[in-house]
Amino acid sequence: MSAPAEAVVDAKRAAEMGLSGEEYERLTGLLGRTPSLTELGITSALWSEHCSYKSSKVHLKNFPTSGAHVLQGPGENAGVVDVGHGWVAVFKMESHNHPSFIEPYQGAATGVGGILRDVFTMGARPIALLDSLRFGELDAPRMRSLIDGVVRGIGTYGNCVGIPTVGGETGFHRSYNGNILVNAFALGIARRERIFKARAAGVGNPILYAGSRTGRDGIHGATMASDSFDAESEKKRPTVQVGDPFTEKVLLEACLEAMRTGAIVAIQDMGAAGLTSSTFEMASRGGVGFRLDLDRVPLREPGLSAYEIMLSESQERMVIVAQRGKQEAVTRVFQRWGLEVATIGEVTAGGRAEIRRGGRIEAAMAIAPLTDQAPVYHRPAAPPADLARRQAPPEVPVPDDPGAALARLLATPELASKEWVWRQYDHTVRTSTVVGPGGDAAVLLLKGTPTGLALTSDVNPVYCGLDPRAGGRQAVAEAVRNLACVGAEPVGLTDCLNFGNPENPEIMWQLRECVLGMAEACRALAVPVVSGNVSLYNETEGRSILPTPTVAMVGVVPDLGDTPEAHFVRAGDRVILLGEDRDEHGGSAYLRWLHGIEQGRPPAVDLDAEGRLARLLRALTGQSLLHAAHDLSEGGLAVALAEATFGARVGARVAVPLGAAALFSESQARALIACSPAHADRVLEHAQRAGVPAREIGETGGDRLEIAFDGGRLEAEVAALHRTWSRALPEALGL
Repeated sequence: MSAPAEAVVDAKRAAEMGLSGEEYERLTGLLGRTPSLTELGITSALWSEHCSYKSSKVHLKNFPTSGAHVLQGPGENAGVVDVGHGWVAVFKMESHNHPSFIEPYQGAATGVGGILRDVFTMGARPIALLDSLRFGELDAPRMRSLIDGVVRGIGTYGNCVGIPTVGGETGFHRSYNGNILVNAFALGIARRERIFKARAAGVGNPILYAGSRTGRDGIHGATMASDSFDAESEKKRPTVQVGDPFTEKVLLEACLEAMRTGAIVAIQDMGAAGLTSSTFEMASRGGVGFRLDLDRVPLREPGLSAYEIMLSESQERMVIVAQRGKQEAVTRVFQRWGLEVATIGEVTAGGRAEIRRGGRIEAAMAIAPLTDQAPVYHRPAAPPADLARRQAPPEVPVPDDPGAALARLLATPELASKEWVWRQYDHTVRTSTVVGPGGDAAVLLLKGTPTGLALTSDVNPVYCGLDPRAGGRQAVAEAVRNLACVGAEPVGLTDCLNFGNPENPEIMWQLRECVLGMAEACRALAVPVVSGNVSLYNETEGRSILPTPTVAMVGVVPDLGDTPEAHFVRAGDRVILLGEDRDEHGGSAYLRWLHGIEQGRPPAVDLDAEGRLARLLRALTGQSLLHAAHDLSEGGLAVALAEATFGARVGARVAVPLGAAALFSESQARALIACSPAHADRVLEHAQRAGVPAREIGETGGDRLEIAFDGGRLEAEVAALHRTWSRALPEALGL
């Protein structure tokens, strides 16, 4: 195979594209010559953090990735788990952080589009979305505009494609002032025997391009997403892709129909790094090579260079390897849906890529060294020098008026209702939504069966900042707890690991410790990691975000007969508190939001206790013994009780042997449940046999929340608390 016609780059140009001096030397050694501009662009994309995981791969190996339900773990476009009745769930989470900070509407919208394509390229029909969002202080520069743009972008894209956004989370912290996080999750379903993979095969098989035309938007998006922000970052706006949800909807239907022809060997969407990542990764997985003629690629405008075509991240595009002689069947499907389709190359033997433009070879490269053998770094890791100070036990002020403290907490952006956010999303389209946003977990009906799929997204970045390993454990444990509150057993996890600059030993320590904590919890609670994403360099001018390893988890509810609500539903039910309080306030919402203290060790995570609690909740739900179940997390018992009164405006009268400050303790492995008086003794007996501490603390009813505690009483009107909680966020945004 001939070398490219001209070599036009040097180490300085390579550095501008994000390659280190050592990486540039490695590339020239692999090629045996100076690379062409196109070859350099391809390598810089494939060796970027976003595509290669070169700083995190050594730690990701700690995750358990197999299990009884797992059919496909990490390494494909999305994970696949068996959910029964011949169906599989296909899901993944991805970040679109940097694009969303630069251009919030399009950045968030194309994040949704990209994660949907990751799912339907596996042959699954998407049925649900979650979003995990982190914003800074509301008064930070551009923050209100960023919030508005991100929420509109998610809503518009998902609504137009017709996929419900059924849950997620939205948090606020000053560490995100210069670098917001937008993590998008999608779940689809398919018949077990109809999963498609992105593994090219069959020498001589044609390579097809389908979908939107290629433009100059998104060029070097993958490398931009692997870089820190500075004062010049606004100039990166042209690297943000522009999405078209209506084309995405047509592309989705066309792909699923084309898959039914039996003529598709492999298929992959053009996501980060566009045509580069899709072709090189497909060939690498299949152990083959390929030849591309870029003159055949449909373009929005004439004159795009090979470099631009290979690195464009224009949206709504797919690459397909079809069976030779049957490609016309695939072509006809896309044409019938009004989409452009073109044969742009073929599969070859030998594991090399040859890319031509204008009759000239623009790139000639071995594939494996750029994909499977990309650089892997064992970066130095060290805890921060002031860790002891950060973890020192904080002074915990005792509230003079716990009722006022509760109202103030409910009015913070962190704990206030997020209805303003999710009301902009259609969460009932496709008619599968059983439990939508606002609860502990969303629940979808697996149509034609009695089974439900439960979804949740969780992480507490403050815990992770104070003790990354404990924070990683807590994120997984809380997700399991949330699923258990709707009776679901977890079958798989996907994650989005958001961190700062990995070249900083403190950041690398955070990443390592969070992963180790997550892995410990996954093993203890039998939850395999089946897919995920790593987003690094989330910092601006040297100021990093808090470590934010977002966990999205999927569970199965065997029978949706009587799914508990996350709120009290009727008067006269007995309220039972499961788990023990240990008066733990490190990193708590009470200290952070009411007293400006962000210090101490976060609550301990007893994984055995979490497992016992989850099994108990699933058993109680399976026997239809519960009317309500709600886990305790941020804000502790007082906030959980208030939230439980909001759904149906049913009050409660309870008494607990806790001090005033302990009402806001965030000890883990706890949940509130409500059941009929006739079932209370059975519930307590189940708890005793399960080894879960349980205490009947009161009953539901009335229009007030009354909490008797050691030394006093908290009393508030449910309507007044709800008014504060529901209006706080829109009022803070000036709406």
